[in-house]
Amino acid sequence: MSQTVSDFIVSRHHQWGVRRMFGYPGDGINRVFGALNRADGAIEFIQARHEEMAAFMAAAYAKFSGELGVCIATSGPGATHLVTGLYDARLDHQPVLAIVGQQARAAIGGHYQQEVDLASLFKDVAGDFVHQASTPAQVRHLIDRAVRIAMGNRTVTALILPNDLQDMPYEEPAREHGTLHSGVGYRAPKTVPQDADLDAAAEILNQGKKVALLVGAGALGATDEVLAVADRLQAGVAKALLGKAVLPDDLPWVTGSIGLLGTRPSSYMMKECDTLLMVGSGFPYAEFLPKEG
Repeated sequence: MSQTVSDFIVSRHHQWGVRRMFGYPGDGINRVFGALNRADGAIEFIQARHEEMAAFMAAAYAKFSGELGVCIATSGPGATHLVTGLYDARLDHQPVLAIVGQQARAAIGGHYQQEVDLASLFKDVAGDFVHQASTPAQVRHLIDRAVRIAMGNRTVTALILPNDLQDMPYEEPAREHGTLHSGVGYRAPKTVPQDADLDAAAEILNQGKKVALLVGAGALGATDEVLAVADRLQAGVAKALLGKAVLPDDLPWVTGSIGLLGTRPSSYMMKECDTLLMVGSGFPYAEFLPKEG
């Protein structure tokens, strides 16, 4: 039996390091589920009770594992239910790929049962990359780009698969004009600030008399560095929700979380400091905050 497009989809994701998917089955995507079953556990499928929860699970998996989160759902309402969870991933800058089914290619545009313009639906939440496959040879570069862009941009991407395409024999792209030949692999770049920017940040911090740090998810894995900076600046540290694991709460100068569900000491420190250094919290910069009056 020749490899189907669905079999290739599963094997390609496995090559990318995907080991689990979160979702809910349905007719529009069941051929991919058949391929998952044939793969004999190469990729674990975790079934949610609702597609929305599957997207939240994929986002949470990305947040706490540092890996790509993948959610999968059927066409029509199955795909639309993913959107809320996908916005959670996008707003928290997490790499998540949504794989959704679609009606047969010949029926699209005919107001067929549960037909939804999914490319338009996902255009905002997955604006960096959302595409619908139309031929078997196209699937390879769509998967590769969807995964690479999700990881590189730390964002949501989406792949739409018509149900008749899923069952077709897979074809490698031809070696001819008008074709693309993509590969597996992504390495995160090392980003280093300009010396002038570091000098400017140091000048601002040196002016501060009451310095505070706000750390977020971007500081995970940099505990020693955050400790050293806080010690040098004699600064208190508050934590964004996703940065809770950066430092333990029992340190005397750690004030806990910030925000609507934050602590009173964190709120007081943010109001009373004159210099705020935000590290890995979505806004990595130092800002001098002059006091009014």
